Amino acid sequence: MQAAAIALAILPAAGAGAQEAKPGLEVELNALAPSQKGCMITFVAKNDMPTAIGKISFELAFFNEKNVVDRITVLDFRDLPVGKKRVRQFDMPNVKCESISRIIVNDTPVCEGPAAGECMKSLTTRSQISVPFEG
Repeated sequence: MQAAAIALAILPAAGAGAQEAKPGLEVELNALAPSQKGCMITFVAKNDMPTAIGKISFELAFFNEKNVVDRITVLDFRDLPVGKKRVRQFDMPNVKCESISRIIVNDTPVCEGPAAGECMKSLTTRSQISVPFEG
């Protein structure tokens, strides 16, 4: 009888925890569009961490159609206030959108606000398009 009471006491707590949003940093690859320079890449970022990010940059590796790293570049996402979504666009010169097969976040070399390493540790990535985007 005691075991059943303990199990019932644990279940509501577990259910409540499952509904709570985990604090983190979400970055979505939203679109690739040909531009005059090359390829316009659109990201949507949301900071659900407890701290505002004064400045953040991401080191990204771009893979080509042969699944070989074509280039590594650092993109400045500027500031990300807590709880706000921000759209960031970057025009990648001399890159054909159709040649991008995958993008990986290598690092967050700049992350002002949260404790050291927290931006990368809290990062969740997803892609709205057919090109995979990994953290």
